[in-house]
Amino acid sequence: MEILKLPVGIENFEDIRRSGFYYIDKTMLIEQALNNWSKVTLFTRPRRFGKTLGMSMLRSFFEIGTDKSLFDGLYISQNIALCDEHMGKYPVIFISLKDVEGLSYDEAFQVFSRIIGNEISKFSFLAESDKLTVLEKEQFKGLLHIEKGKFIFDKDTFTASFKLLSQLLYKHYGKKVVILIDEYDVPLDKAYQNGYYHEMVSLIRGLFGQALKTNDYLQFAILTGCLRISKESIFTGLNNFKVLSIMDTRFDEQFGFTDSEVEELLAAYNLDSHFTEIKEWYDGYHFGNADVYCPWDVINYVDLLRFEPTAKPQDFWSNSSGNALVRSFIDKADVQTKDEIERLIAGEYIEKEISQELTYDEIDKSISNLWSVLFTTGYLTKQGVTDDGRVRLSIPNREIKNLFIKKIREWFSDTTANDGKTLEQFCNAFVDKDTEKIEELFGDYLWNTISIRDTAVAKDKKENFYHGILLGLLGYKASWLIKSNTESGTGYSDILVEVPKNRTGIVIELKYAENGDMDAACDEALKQIEEKSYVDKLKQDGMRNFIKYGIACFKKDCKVVVSE
Repeated sequence: MEILKLPVGIENFEDIRRSGFYYIDKTMLIEQALNNWSKVTLFTRPRRFGKTLGMSMLRSFFEIGTDKSLFDGLYISQNIALCDEHMGKYPVIFISLKDVEGLSYDEAFQVFSRIIGNEISKFSFLAESDKLTVLEKEQFKGLLHIEKGKFIFDKDTFTASFKLLSQLLYKHYGKKVVILIDEYDVPLDKAYQNGYYHEMVSLIRGLFGQALKTNDYLQFAILTGCLRISKESIFTGLNNFKVLSIMDTRFDEQFGFTDSEVEELLAAYNLDSHFTEIKEWYDGYHFGNADVYCPWDVINYVDLLRFEPTAKPQDFWSNSSGNALVRSFIDKADVQTKDEIERLIAGEYIEKEISQELTYDEIDKSISNLWSVLFTTGYLTKQGVTDDGRVRLSIPNREIKNLFIKKIREWFSDTTANDGKTLEQFCNAFVDKDTEKIEELFGDYLWNTISIRDTAVAKDKKENFYHGILLGLLGYKASWLIKSNTESGTGYSDILVEVPKNRTGIVIELKYAENGDMDAACDEALKQIEEKSYVDKLKQDGMRNFIKYGIACFKKDCKVVVSE
């Protein structure tokens, strides 16, 4: 059996089918779209869930002149009647807006204009079409005004471009057009981040209004995005408009991989033994009634395993673009929200009212809106719905849990960085063997941060969390050499500190008191320091004075014991 290449980062359906890449068949989307027809349909799904590839597939299916062999052997080819009626029957206008960004409106408009201009230029044959009048040919040429290699549009020409192009294509082919707009909300996201949101809303409202609402030459349109932007914002007055969000049970398996699809993929590359870890790391999303994996993660990890059989799962999804949303959320967290984040990290769920229709300028005005956005963008997933309509939210998988913990640590580091006086006292207390001061200040930091609860979290994971906080606090002393998990004696010590003054070496062993007995945990820590001779490494480095600390943590309390 031929081993197919994996389509890492390839979002063009035709390229995948022609070039021998592995393809998980999602052509049922075509059948469902035609059987659940609406003039305009919006699919909202998190990023990296195959939206662009799905739209590319739709273009390949509907577009006049398509290569029908691209669909040989796929699900849709079994529906002969539907293929005969619709395959290759429509002029298709397709744009992806995921690259529309800029620090200013003018920069973003130039990118947007290039995307629109490139798509229009694909129909250059209209300038010579014998089905068009001289005036109509001139109108088409007017859409392709290029200066110094750039497409030049004024706002009126820009907003009317798709409607006029639809009219001309209809005149040439005698068929209404299909319009596909991928990642429609990215320009609004970037505009909001860079301060020109309302200008971009006005531009998109004008384009969409003419292309989707007052376009007599439109057969149907499909849009994708992460967020369902308020209808009043950019879809004003648009009738026969269907939104299929992650809450909708229709099309629920068409974006994301199912269990059976992942099992089939792993079997194709003899990687069946990795199913459990892939499920733990990349599954957990619930769209409608379907449980799905993030395709980006699965494809990347399987590709990595093919060349590195011992490779461990990595954070592919969370590293593929910015995660400012999570940080913004944590920055705004009040006491109740911090408590809820701790519950989520512990594997519990929380119940929230979800608003599925927002505008970007509403997103960070309240914590409740941020909960909604974290859900719709994939950072949280649905575990169920209460009788009164609230959604039970949880973290979907280990990858996203790691992201939350990473952002919490960044937040903690940033919020304590300016606390110089207290940090100086805290660090000096270790040299002065002032256990009461260490307990007091470390306890204060634990109380004010977002920690890890007991539920469903392994003991070593809890210890790692407290370990990370302590390392961050001690790192304030730039003149100290701090080593973490360093081989010393007959084991690996938690933290070794070398203080230049008086050549003082400090050993810190941290334990999580699983049963709440912090005295016993401290004793265990000190005993481990002695039994494994953790001081040896400090002696080798020339330290002359030694201080040993056993530190026990339980929830947001700590106990510190010192030994010399």
